[in-house]
Amino acid sequence: MDIILPDKEYFSIGEVSKIVNLPQYILRYWETEFTPLKPQRRESGHRKYTKKEIEQVLKIKDLLYNQKFTIDGARGALAEMRRQKNQQLALDLTSNSAAIELLKETKKTIQEIARLLK
Repeated sequence: MDIILPDKEYFSIGEVSKIVNLPQYILRYWETEFTPLKPQRRESGHRKYTKKEIEQVLKIKDLLYNQKFTIDGARGALAEMRRQKNQQLALDLTSNSAAIELLKETKKTIQEIARLLK
Protein backbone atom coordinates (compact mmCIF):
# COMPACT_ATOMS: atom_id res chain seq x y z
CA MET A 1 0.00 0.00 0.00
CA ASP A 2 1.58 3.24 -1.13
CA ILE A 3 0.82 6.34 0.87
CA ILE A 4 0.96 9.69 -0.88
CA LEU A 5 2.53 12.22 1.45
CA PRO A 6 1.72 15.93 1.39
CA ASP A 7 4.28 18.10 -0.36
CA LYS A 8 6.18 19.42 2.64
CA GLU A 9 9.61 18.93 4.12
CA TYR A 10 8.86 18.07 7.75
CA PHE A 11 6.01 16.43 9.63
CA SER A 12 5.10 16.53 13.33
CA ILE A 13 4.74 13.31 15.29
CA GLY A 14 0.96 13.90 15.32
CA GLU A 15 0.87 14.11 11.52
CA VAL A 16 3.03 11.00 11.19
CA SER A 17 0.81 9.19 13.66
CA LYS A 18 -2.22 9.88 11.46
CA ILE A 19 -0.39 9.08 8.20
CA VAL A 20 0.86 5.67 9.37
CA ASN A 21 -2.15 4.94 11.59
CA LEU A 22 -0.15 4.31 14.77
CA PRO A 23 -0.28 5.97 18.19
CA GLN A 24 2.41 8.54 18.97
CA TYR A 25 3.76 6.50 21.89
CA ILE A 26 4.57 3.63 19.47
CA LEU A 27 6.57 6.01 17.27
CA ARG A 28 8.46 7.31 20.31
CA TYR A 29 9.15 3.73 21.44
CA TRP A 30 10.41 2.70 18.01
CA GLU A 31 12.92 5.57 18.12
CA THR A 32 14.53 3.80 21.08
CA GLU A 33 14.53 0.40 19.36
CA PHE A 34 15.48 1.22 15.76
CA THR A 35 18.67 3.25 15.37
CA PRO A 36 17.93 4.57 11.85
CA LEU A 37 14.71 6.13 13.13
CA LYS A 38 15.95 9.35 14.73
CA PRO A 39 13.86 12.37 13.74
CA GLN A 40 15.48 15.76 14.24
CA ARG A 41 14.13 18.13 16.84
CA ARG A 42 12.86 21.65 16.41
CA GLU A 43 14.20 24.36 18.71
CA SER A 44 11.11 23.77 20.84
CA GLY A 45 12.12 20.10 21.21
CA HIS A 46 9.28 18.74 19.08
CA ARG A 47 10.16 16.00 16.61
CA LYS A 48 10.27 16.76 12.89
CA TYR A 49 10.04 13.72 10.64
CA THR A 50 11.15 13.70 7.02
CA LYS A 51 9.50 11.69 4.26
CA LYS A 52 12.42 9.26 4.42
CA GLU A 53 11.76 8.68 8.13
CA ILE A 54 8.07 8.13 7.45
CA GLU A 55 9.04 5.50 4.86
CA GLN A 56 11.23 3.91 7.53
CA VAL A 57 8.28 3.85 9.96
CA LEU A 58 6.15 2.17 7.28
CA LYS A 59 8.84 -0.49 6.72
CA ILE A 60 9.04 -1.17 10.45
CA LYS A 61 5.25 -1.35 10.69
CA ASP A 62 5.13 -3.83 7.80
CA LEU A 63 7.83 -6.01 9.35
CA LEU A 64 6.20 -6.05 12.77
CA TYR A 65 2.50 -6.10 11.95
CA ASN A 66 2.24 -7.82 8.56
CA GLN A 67 5.30 -10.06 8.42
CA LYS A 68 5.10 -10.80 12.17
CA PHE A 69 8.77 -10.14 12.95
CA THR A 70 9.86 -9.57 16.53
CA ILE A 71 11.59 -6.27 17.35
CA ASP A 72 14.98 -8.02 17.12
CA GLY A 73 13.99 -9.73 13.88
CA ALA A 74 12.79 -6.47 12.34
CA ARG A 75 16.02 -4.76 13.43
CA GLY A 76 18.00 -7.52 11.70
CA ALA A 77 15.84 -7.37 8.57
CA LEU A 78 16.34 -3.59 8.32
CA ALA A 79 20.10 -4.03 8.74
CA GLU A 80 20.08 -6.63 5.97
CA MET A 81 18.08 -4.30 3.69
CA ARG A 82 20.66 -1.55 4.29
CA ARG A 83 23.52 -3.99 3.62
CA GLN A 84 21.93 -5.11 0.34
CA LYS A 85 21.29 -1.51 -0.68
CA ASN A 86 24.94 -0.61 0.01
CA GLN A 87 26.13 -3.62 -2.00
CA GLN A 88 23.89 -2.59 -4.91
CA LEU A 89 25.24 0.96 -4.77
CA ALA A 90 28.81 -0.35 -4.79
CA LEU A 91 27.94 -2.58 -7.75
CA ASP A 92 26.33 0.35 -9.58
CA LEU A 93 29.42 2.48 -8.99
CA THR A 94 31.65 -0.31 -10.29
CA SER A 95 29.47 -0.70 -13.37
CA ASN A 96 29.47 3.04 -13.97
CA SER A 97 33.25 3.30 -13.65
CA ALA A 98 33.65 0.52 -16.22
CA ALA A 99 31.31 2.41 -18.57
CA ILE A 100 33.27 5.61 -18.02
CA GLU A 101 36.53 3.84 -18.86
CA LEU A 102 34.97 2.43 -22.03
CA LEU A 103 33.81 5.90 -23.05
CA LYS A 104 37.30 7.31 -22.44
CA GLU A 105 38.83 4.59 -24.61
CA THR A 106 36.25 5.22 -27.33
CA LYS A 107 36.99 8.96 -27.23
CA LYS A 108 40.73 8.27 -27.61
CA THR A 109 40.05 5.96 -30.55
CA ILE A 110 37.85 8.54 -32.27
CA GLN A 111 40.43 11.27 -31.69
CA GLU A 112 43.12 9.01 -33.14
CA ILE A 113 40.97 8.27 -36.23
CA ALA A 114 40.27 11.99 -36.67
CA ARG A 115 44.01 12.74 -36.43
CA LEU A 116 44.77 10.07 -39.07
CA LEU A 117 42.11 11.47 -41.42
CA LYS A 118 43.64 14.97 -41.36
